Amino acid sequence: MTRSRAEIAAAAADALDVFAREGAAGAGVLVGFDGFIDTICRVVDRRRTLAADDFDAIPDIPAFAERIGRAAGKSSNVEVAAREQRFGGNGPLLAGALGQLGARVTYIGCVGREDDARALHPIYESFAARCAAVHPVAPPGLTDALEFGDGKIMLGKPANVQRPSWDVLRARFGLDGLREMVGASRLVGIVNWVMMGGVEGIWRGLIDDVLPAFERDAAQRRIFLDLCDPAKRLDEDVSRALGLIRELDAVCPVTLGLNLSESERIARVCGAEPFDGSEGAAMGEAVRRTAVSIRDTLGIECVVVHPRQGAGAADASGASAWFDGPFTSKPKLSTGAGDHFNGGFAFAQLAGMALDECLATACGVSGSYVREAESPTAERLAAFLRDLPPPA
Repeated sequence: MTRSRAEIAAAAADALDVFAREGAAGAGVLVGFDGFIDTICRVVDRRRTLAADDFDAIPDIPAFAERIGRAAGKSSNVEVAAREQRFGGNGPLLAGALGQLGARVTYIGCVGREDDARALHPIYESFAARCAAVHPVAPPGLTDALEFGDGKIMLGKPANVQRPSWDVLRARFGLDGLREMVGASRLVGIVNWVMMGGVEGIWRGLIDDVLPAFERDAAQRRIFLDLCDPAKRLDEDVSRALGLIRELDAVCPVTLGLNLSESERIARVCGAEPFDGSEGAAMGEAVRRTAVSIRDTLGIECVVVHPRQGAGAADASGASAWFDGPFTSKPKLSTGAGDHFNGGFAFAQLAGMALDECLATACGVSGSYVREAESPTAERLAAFLRDLPPPA
Protein backbone atom coordinates (compact mmCIF):
# COMPACT_ATOMS: atom_id res chain seq x y z
CA MET A 1 0.00 0.00 0.00
CA THR A 2 1.40 3.39 -1.03
CA ARG A 3 1.99 5.75 1.89
CA SER A 4 1.37 9.48 1.73
CA ARG A 5 4.15 12.04 2.18
CA ALA A 6 2.89 12.79 5.68
CA GLU A 7 2.76 9.11 6.62
CA ILE A 8 6.33 8.52 5.44
CA ALA A 9 7.58 11.57 7.32
CA ALA A 10 5.74 10.51 10.50
CA ALA A 11 7.19 6.99 10.27
CA ALA A 12 10.67 8.48 9.89
CA ALA A 13 10.06 10.68 12.95
CA ASP A 14 8.98 7.64 15.00
CA ALA A 15 12.09 5.74 13.90
CA LEU A 16 14.24 8.73 14.85
CA ASP A 17 12.76 8.77 18.34
CA VAL A 18 13.57 5.09 18.83
CA PHE A 19 17.08 5.33 17.38
CA ALA A 20 17.95 8.46 19.35
CA ARG A 21 16.82 6.72 22.54
CA GLU A 22 18.26 3.26 21.93
CA GLY A 23 21.05 3.23 19.35
CA ALA A 24 22.44 6.51 18.05
CA ALA A 25 24.99 7.05 20.82
CA GLY A 26 26.57 3.71 19.96
CA ALA A 27 26.64 4.34 16.22
CA GLY A 28 30.31 4.98 15.50
CA VAL A 29 30.99 7.14 12.45
CA LEU A 30 34.33 7.96 10.81
CA VAL A 31 34.37 10.93 8.38
CA GLY A 32 37.12 12.71 6.40
CA PHE A 33 39.15 14.37 5.07
CA ASP A 34 38.75 17.98 3.95
CA GLY A 35 38.09 21.21 5.81
CA PHE A 36 37.43 24.80 4.76
CA ILE A 37 36.70 28.12 6.36
CA ASP A 38 33.59 29.40 4.59
CA THR A 39 33.02 33.12 4.28
CA ILE A 40 29.29 33.53 3.57
CA CYS A 41 28.82 36.41 1.14
CA ARG A 42 26.28 38.43 -0.81
CA VAL A 43 27.19 40.22 -4.02
CA VAL A 44 26.29 43.88 -4.07
CA ASP A 45 24.02 45.10 -6.86
CA ARG A 46 23.39 48.70 -5.80
CA ARG A 47 24.40 50.60 -2.66
CA ARG A 48 22.12 53.05 -0.92
CA THR A 49 24.86 54.27 1.44
CA LEU A 50 28.32 53.07 2.42
CA ALA A 51 27.00 51.52 5.64
CA ALA A 52 28.03 47.85 5.70
CA ASP A 53 24.58 46.33 5.11
CA ASP A 54 22.84 49.17 3.25
CA PHE A 55 22.66 47.65 -0.23
CA ASP A 56 20.52 45.60 -2.58
CA ALA A 57 22.11 42.23 -3.37
CA ILE A 58 22.23 40.71 -6.83
CA PRO A 59 19.18 38.44 -6.54
CA ASP A 60 20.09 35.36 -8.55
CA ILE A 61 22.81 33.61 -10.52
CA PRO A 62 21.56 34.69 -14.00
CA ALA A 63 21.69 38.34 -12.89
CA PHE A 64 25.22 37.79 -11.54
CA ALA A 65 26.23 36.14 -14.83
CA GLU A 66 24.83 39.11 -16.74
CA ARG A 67 26.82 41.52 -14.56
CA ILE A 68 30.03 39.56 -15.19
CA GLY A 69 29.25 39.24 -18.90
CA ARG A 70 28.95 43.00 -19.29
CA ALA A 71 32.58 43.32 -18.14
CA ALA A 72 33.94 41.41 -21.16
CA GLY A 73 36.44 43.56 -23.04
CA LYS A 74 36.31 46.17 -20.27
CA SER A 75 36.71 45.79 -16.53
CA SER A 76 34.41 45.72 -13.54
CA ASN A 77 34.49 46.20 -9.79
CA VAL A 78 32.23 43.65 -8.08
CA GLU A 79 31.75 44.12 -4.35
CA VAL A 80 31.43 40.99 -2.23
CA ALA A 81 29.91 41.68 1.19
CA ALA A 82 30.96 39.15 3.81
CA ARG A 83 28.18 38.26 6.26
CA GLU A 84 29.95 35.78 8.52
CA GLN A 85 32.61 33.08 8.72
CA ARG A 86 31.70 29.49 9.51
CA PHE A 87 33.55 26.22 9.69
CA GLY A 88 33.05 24.47 6.39
CA GLY A 89 34.19 21.73 4.09
CA ASN A 90 32.00 18.88 2.94
CA GLY A 91 33.49 16.54 5.52
CA PRO A 92 33.05 18.74 8.59
CA LEU A 93 29.53 19.75 7.53
CA LEU A 94 28.56 16.10 7.02
CA ALA A 95 30.21 15.07 10.29
CA GLY A 96 28.70 18.00 12.17
CA ALA A 97 25.21 17.13 10.96
CA LEU A 98 25.68 13.50 12.06
CA GLY A 99 27.10 14.53 15.42
CA GLN A 100 24.25 16.93 16.09
CA LEU A 101 21.77 14.14 15.34
CA GLY A 102 23.47 12.00 17.97
CA ALA A 103 25.98 9.76 16.19
CA ARG A 104 29.38 9.15 17.80
CA VAL A 105 31.63 10.87 15.25
CA THR A 106 35.37 10.69 14.70
CA TYR A 107 36.71 13.23 12.21
CA ILE A 108 40.08 13.27 10.43
CA GLY A 109 40.90 16.19 8.17
CA CYS A 110 42.00 19.71 7.38
CA VAL A 111 40.84 21.40 10.55
CA GLY A 112 44.21 22.38 12.04
CA ARG A 113 45.98 25.67 12.65
CA GLU A 114 48.35 27.17 10.10
CA ASP A 115 51.19 27.17 12.63
CA ASP A 116 50.45 23.69 13.98
CA ALA A 117 48.55 21.36 11.67
CA ARG A 118 47.83 18.89 14.51
CA ALA A 119 46.20 21.53 16.74
CA LEU A 120 42.53 22.35 16.20
CA HIS A 121 41.78 25.64 14.44
CA PRO A 122 39.65 27.81 16.77
CA ILE A 123 36.83 28.16 14.22
CA TYR A 124 36.26 24.39 14.54
CA GLU A 125 35.75 24.38 18.32
CA SER A 126 31.95 24.25 18.02
CA PHE A 127 32.31 21.46 15.46
CA ALA A 128 34.61 19.47 17.74
CA ALA A 129 32.02 19.74 20.52
CA ARG A 130 29.67 17.62 18.37
CA CYS A 131 32.27 14.90 17.82
CA ALA A 132 33.70 12.15 19.97
CA ALA A 133 37.17 12.79 18.52
CA VAL A 134 38.73 15.18 15.99
CA HIS A 135 42.17 14.61 14.47
CA PRO A 136 43.58 17.59 12.52
CA VAL A 137 46.12 16.64 9.84
CA ALA A 138 46.38 19.95 7.90
CA PRO A 139 45.06 23.53 7.99
CA PRO A 140 41.75 24.24 6.23
CA GLY A 141 41.26 25.53 2.73
CA LEU A 142 39.32 28.74 2.16
CA THR A 143 35.99 29.35 0.40
CA ASP A 144 34.01 32.45 -0.45
CA ALA A 145 30.39 31.25 -0.70
CA LEU A 146 28.41 33.68 -2.87
CA GLU A 147 24.76 33.12 -1.97
CA PHE A 148 21.86 33.98 -4.25
CA GLY A 149 18.14 33.34 -4.13
CA ASP A 150 18.42 30.43 -6.57
CA GLY A 151 21.68 28.82 -5.46
CA LYS A 152 25.27 29.55 -4.56
CA ILE A 153 28.69 29.84 -6.19
CA MET A 154 31.59 28.51 -4.15
CA LEU A 155 34.95 30.16 -4.84
CA GLY A 156 37.40 27.70 -3.34
CA LYS A 157 41.09 27.93 -2.53
CA PRO A 158 41.89 24.24 -1.97
CA ALA A 159 45.70 24.11 -1.69
CA ASN A 160 45.66 22.87 1.92
CA VAL A 161 43.24 20.03 1.25
CA GLN A 162 45.79 18.36 -1.01
CA ARG A 163 47.79 17.35 2.06
CA PRO A 164 45.76 14.35 3.34
CA SER A 165 46.83 11.10 1.67
CA TRP A 166 47.01 7.42 2.53
CA ASP A 167 50.71 7.80 3.38
CA VAL A 168 49.93 10.71 5.71
CA LEU A 169 47.17 8.73 7.45
CA ARG A 170 49.36 5.66 7.84
CA ALA A 171 52.22 7.74 9.24
CA ARG A 172 49.88 9.48 11.70
CA PHE A 173 47.75 6.55 12.91
CA GLY A 174 49.49 3.38 11.73
CA LEU A 175 47.71 0.65 9.80
CA ASP A 176 46.51 -1.00 13.00
CA GLY A 177 45.12 2.32 14.22
CA LEU A 178 43.24 2.87 10.97
CA ARG A 179 41.81 -0.65 11.11
CA GLU A 180 40.72 -0.03 14.69
CA MET A 181 38.93 3.22 13.76
CA VAL A 182 37.16 1.63 10.80
CA GLY A 183 36.29 -1.44 12.86
CA ALA A 184 34.63 0.76 15.48
CA SER A 185 32.55 2.57 12.84
CA ARG A 186 29.22 1.57 11.34
CA LEU A 187 29.63 4.34 8.77
CA VAL A 188 32.67 5.67 6.93
CA GLY A 189 32.00 8.93 5.11
CA ILE A 190 34.47 10.17 2.47
CA VAL A 191 33.64 13.29 0.51
CA ASN A 192 35.10 15.91 -1.86
CA TRP A 193 36.97 13.65 -4.28
CA VAL A 194 36.75 16.56 -6.74
CA MET A 195 39.11 18.85 -4.83
CA MET A 196 41.33 16.30 -3.08
CA GLY A 197 44.05 14.50 -4.95
CA GLY A 198 44.63 12.13 -2.04
CA VAL A 199 41.13 10.63 -1.91
CA GLU A 200 41.71 7.92 -4.51
CA GLY A 201 44.80 6.73 -2.65
CA ILE A 202 42.76 6.61 0.56
CA TRP A 203 40.08 4.55 -1.20
CA ARG A 204 42.80 2.20 -2.50
CA GLY A 205 44.32 1.86 0.97
CA LEU A 206 40.92 0.96 2.43
CA ILE A 207 40.28 -1.56 -0.36
CA ASP A 208 43.66 -3.26 -0.06
CA ASP A 209 44.70 -2.88 3.57
CA VAL A 210 41.66 -2.30 5.81
CA LEU A 211 38.22 -3.36 4.61
CA PRO A 212 39.06 -6.98 3.65
CA ALA A 213 39.47 -7.65 7.39
CA PHE A 214 35.73 -7.05 7.86
CA GLU A 215 32.70 -8.83 6.49
CA ARG A 216 30.73 -7.02 3.76
CA ASP A 217 27.45 -6.44 5.58
CA ALA A 218 25.27 -3.34 5.22
CA ALA A 219 23.77 -4.00 8.65
CA GLN A 220 27.20 -3.72 10.25
CA ARG A 221 29.12 -1.16 8.18
CA ARG A 222 28.63 0.98 5.10
CA ILE A 223 30.44 3.74 3.22
CA PHE A 224 28.89 7.06 2.15
CA LEU A 225 30.55 8.90 -0.74
CA ASP A 226 29.90 12.30 -2.28
CA LEU A 227 32.15 13.25 -5.19
CA CYS A 228 31.09 16.93 -4.86
CA ASP A 229 30.47 18.46 -8.31
CA PRO A 230 32.78 16.73 -10.79
CA ALA A 231 32.13 19.36 -13.50
CA LYS A 232 35.77 20.45 -13.63
CA ARG A 233 37.22 16.91 -13.73
CA LEU A 234 37.90 15.04 -16.96
CA ASP A 235 35.69 12.15 -18.03
CA GLU A 236 38.61 9.74 -17.63
CA ASP A 237 39.07 10.96 -14.04
CA VAL A 238 35.39 10.39 -13.28
CA SER A 239 35.45 6.97 -14.95
CA ARG A 240 38.50 5.94 -12.91
CA ALA A 241 36.81 7.12 -9.70
CA LEU A 242 33.68 5.12 -10.53
CA GLY A 243 35.82 2.03 -11.06
CA LEU A 244 37.33 2.46 -7.60
CA ILE A 245 33.86 2.96 -6.14
CA ARG A 246 32.83 -0.40 -7.59
CA GLU A 247 35.89 -1.95 -5.94
CA LEU A 248 34.98 -0.32 -2.62
CA ASP A 249 31.45 -1.67 -2.85
CA ALA A 250 32.82 -5.18 -3.34
CA VAL A 251 34.28 -5.07 0.18
CA CYS A 252 31.83 -2.70 1.92
CA PRO A 253 28.37 -1.49 0.79
CA VAL A 254 28.59 1.97 -0.77
CA THR A 255 25.98 4.72 -0.96
CA LEU A 256 26.77 7.37 -3.57
CA GLY A 257 25.13 10.76 -3.01
CA LEU A 258 24.57 13.05 -6.01
CA ASN A 259 22.83 16.33 -6.64
CA LEU A 260 20.93 16.63 -9.92
CA SER A 261 23.74 18.07 -12.04
CA GLU A 262 26.19 15.52 -10.63
CA SER A 263 23.79 12.70 -11.52
CA GLU A 264 23.64 13.91 -15.11
CA ARG A 265 27.44 13.83 -15.41
CA ILE A 266 27.77 10.45 -13.72
CA ALA A 267 25.02 8.96 -15.88
CA ARG A 268 26.74 10.19 -19.05
CA VAL A 269 30.16 8.85 -18.05
CA CYS A 270 28.97 5.43 -16.87
CA GLY A 271 26.37 4.94 -19.63
CA ALA A 272 23.29 5.08 -17.41
CA GLU A 273 19.94 6.60 -18.34
CA PRO A 274 20.25 10.39 -17.96
CA PHE A 275 17.76 12.59 -16.16
CA ASP A 276 14.89 13.49 -18.49
CA GLY A 277 13.69 16.94 -17.53
CA SER A 278 11.77 17.51 -20.75
CA GLU A 279 8.49 19.38 -20.63
CA GLY A 280 5.71 17.24 -19.20
CA ALA A 281 8.06 14.82 -17.42
CA ALA A 282 7.33 14.47 -13.70
CA MET A 283 10.39 15.56 -11.70
CA GLY A 284 10.05 12.86 -9.04
CA GLU A 285 9.63 9.97 -11.45
CA ALA A 286 12.48 11.20 -13.66
CA VAL A 287 14.85 11.49 -10.70
CA ARG A 288 13.81 8.10 -9.34
CA ARG A 289 14.52 6.48 -12.73
CA THR A 290 17.91 8.16 -12.89
CA ALA A 291 18.83 6.81 -9.45
CA VAL A 292 17.73 3.32 -10.48
CA SER A 293 19.69 3.44 -13.73
CA ILE A 294 22.92 4.72 -12.16
CA ARG A 295 22.72 2.18 -9.34
CA ASP A 296 22.03 -0.67 -11.75
CA THR A 297 24.84 0.40 -14.08
CA LEU A 298 27.43 0.80 -11.32
CA GLY A 299 26.19 -2.23 -9.39
CA ILE A 300 26.71 -0.59 -5.99
CA GLU A 301 24.53 -0.78 -2.88
CA CYS A 302 22.66 2.53 -3.11
CA VAL A 303 22.42 5.73 -5.15
CA VAL A 304 20.58 8.84 -3.96
CA VAL A 305 19.89 11.90 -6.14
CA HIS A 306 18.72 15.15 -4.57
CA PRO A 307 17.52 18.13 -6.59
CA ARG A 308 16.19 21.08 -4.63
CA GLN A 309 12.59 19.87 -4.92
CA GLY A 310 13.13 16.57 -3.08
CA ALA A 311 15.11 13.37 -3.54
CA GLY A 312 15.03 9.97 -5.20
CA ALA A 313 17.01 6.83 -4.44
CA ALA A 314 17.46 3.19 -5.40
CA ASP A 315 19.19 0.34 -3.60
CA ALA A 316 20.40 -3.19 -4.23
CA SER A 317 17.24 -4.76 -2.82
CA GLY A 318 15.31 -3.41 -5.82
CA ALA A 319 13.63 -0.67 -3.78
CA SER A 320 13.36 2.81 -5.23
CA ALA A 321 11.49 5.93 -4.13
CA TRP A 322 10.97 9.66 -4.48
CA PHE A 323 10.12 12.08 -1.67
CA ASP A 324 8.83 15.65 -2.12
CA GLY A 325 11.00 17.80 0.10
CA PRO A 326 10.08 20.92 2.07
CA PHE A 327 11.73 23.24 -0.49
CA THR A 328 11.78 26.92 0.37
CA SER A 329 12.58 29.72 -2.07
CA LYS A 330 13.79 31.91 0.82
CA PRO A 331 16.49 29.98 2.71
CA LYS A 332 18.19 31.60 5.67
CA LEU A 333 21.38 29.72 4.72
CA SER A 334 22.00 27.47 1.72
CA THR A 335 25.72 26.69 2.01
CA GLY A 336 25.94 23.19 3.49
CA ALA A 337 22.40 22.12 2.55
CA GLY A 338 23.62 19.19 0.46
CA ASP A 339 26.00 18.00 3.18
CA HIS A 340 23.15 18.11 5.69
CA PHE A 341 20.98 16.12 3.29
CA ASN A 342 23.76 13.53 3.12
CA GLY A 343 24.05 13.48 6.90
CA GLY A 344 20.33 12.88 7.28
CA PHE A 345 20.31 10.09 4.71
CA ALA A 346 23.33 8.33 6.22
CA PHE A 347 21.90 8.68 9.75
CA ALA A 348 18.60 7.16 8.61
CA GLN A 349 20.49 4.26 7.05
CA LEU A 350 22.24 3.70 10.39
CA ALA A 351 18.81 3.63 12.01
CA GLY A 352 17.69 0.91 9.58
CA MET A 353 14.91 2.98 8.03
CA ALA A 354 13.12 2.05 4.80
CA LEU A 355 14.38 3.84 1.70
CA ASP A 356 11.51 6.33 1.50
CA GLU A 357 11.99 7.15 5.20
CA CYS A 358 15.71 7.72 4.57
CA LEU A 359 14.72 10.25 1.90
CA ALA A 360 12.22 11.93 4.22
CA THR A 361 14.84 12.19 6.98
CA ALA A 362 17.44 13.61 4.61
CA CYS A 363 15.02 16.17 3.20
CA GLY A 364 13.98 17.03 6.75
CA VAL A 365 17.55 17.67 7.92
CA SER A 366 18.29 19.83 4.89
CA GLY A 367 14.94 21.64 5.07
CA SER A 368 15.33 22.42 8.76
CA TYR A 369 18.94 23.55 8.28
CA VAL A 370 18.26 26.04 5.48
CA ARG A 371 15.33 27.56 7.41
CA GLU A 372 17.12 27.89 10.75
CA ALA A 373 20.79 28.16 9.67
CA GLU A 374 21.77 25.47 12.19
CA SER A 375 21.97 21.69 12.25
CA PRO A 376 18.91 20.05 13.83
CA THR A 377 19.05 17.65 16.74
CA ALA A 378 17.17 14.36 16.40
CA GLU A 379 14.41 15.77 18.62
CA ARG A 380 14.09 18.93 16.53
CA LEU A 381 14.16 16.91 13.31
CA ALA A 382 11.40 14.56 14.49
CA ALA A 383 9.19 17.54 15.29
CA PHE A 384 9.96 19.11 11.90
CA LEU A 385 9.03 15.86 10.12
CA ARG A 386 5.76 15.53 12.01
CA ASP A 387 4.78 19.01 10.85
CA LEU A 388 6.63 18.92 7.54
CA PRO A 389 6.15 22.16 5.59
CA PRO A 390 4.81 21.89 2.05
CA PRO A 391 7.18 22.95 -0.75
CA ALA A 392 7.22 26.74 -0.97
